[in-house]
Amino acid sequence: MEDMIYISQAEYQELLRFKDEVIWLKHQLSQLQKMIFGTKSERFIAPDPLQGTLFDLPVAEAPEKAMEEITYTRTKPEKEEKKHPYRAEIPAHLPRKVEVIEPDNIPEGSKQIGTLITETLEYEPANVYVRQIQRPKYVVETNDEATRIITAELPSLPVPKGNAGASMIAHILISKFVDHLPYYRQSQIFKRQNLHIPDSTIGGWANRSIEDWLILLWEALKKEVRSSDYLKADETPIPVLSEDKPGATHRGFFWVYHDPVRRLVIFDYRQTRGQDGPKSFLKDFTGYLQTDGYSVYDNLAPPEKIKLLACFAHCRSYQYL
Repeated sequence: MEDMIYISQAEYQELLRFKDEVIWLKHQLSQLQKMIFGTKSERFIAPDPLQGTLFDLPVAEAPEKAMEEITYTRTKPEKEEKKHPYRAEIPAHLPRKVEVIEPDNIPEGSKQIGTLITETLEYEPANVYVRQIQRPKYVVETNDEATRIITAELPSLPVPKGNAGASMIAHILISKFVDHLPYYRQSQIFKRQNLHIPDSTIGGWANRSIEDWLILLWEALKKEVRSSDYLKADETPIPVLSEDKPGATHRGFFWVYHDPVRRLVIFDYRQTRGQDGPKSFLKDFTGYLQTDGYSVYDNLAPPEKIKLLACFAHCRSYQYL
């Protein structure tokens, strides 16, 4: 027969109190673990132990002190002097058009002692002009059978057999992709300058220039980025309009590759978020690749060719475990 241990009523109450305290402390520990390791870990910083406890623990009530009469003197703060609004200085590199205004009826013999100068910013609409290329023709040889005529070679144009120059194409592309002005709005802006260009024509110029010129620059940038030995990569979804789904958008993805050492960035558009995108883009890359824990980045190439680096921000949320 096992030995029986008898405790007093006071000891039994003390054990119950300890048990309740253990349950409460376990609850506090569970809440703290959720705050540190849960989904909101990126916005939570563990408290400094010198700043007090995280939870409200029971404290012994301090004995009430007798009310003491407190007197103080309030001094009305002085009213701050109103500051005049700050006027930004006009940059010195801007060209100046000087306008001199003389006073009326200057008495004879008056002597100028100075000049009051007032400067205001003015704006002139963009200047659209026509570049006329003239190539004289010369007859250098003639006989009964044929006549030989020579002219200078025509400089290359961004749109072959088109009438849009390089500066006009550059303005259209910057307005579209930097200032986010659709082609029809650019057409309306040109109309205010008495220049009528249909938005379909503007779009045709832009598409032809992208296919003939900008893709070559993109390929050169891609080659330069892939020559690095350390890259960062990530992907982000974007809504895309296409002829496949008229009147609606489909979900596309921009894959971003960043060379932080040389500060180079390139975007690679793909219709999906699968492994085909980074595997194709990084086929000639050898070095270190830093990404999040997305499984697509695994097994892009043999470990000796591409070595994956983790991210501290994602490590905190146990994404790599």
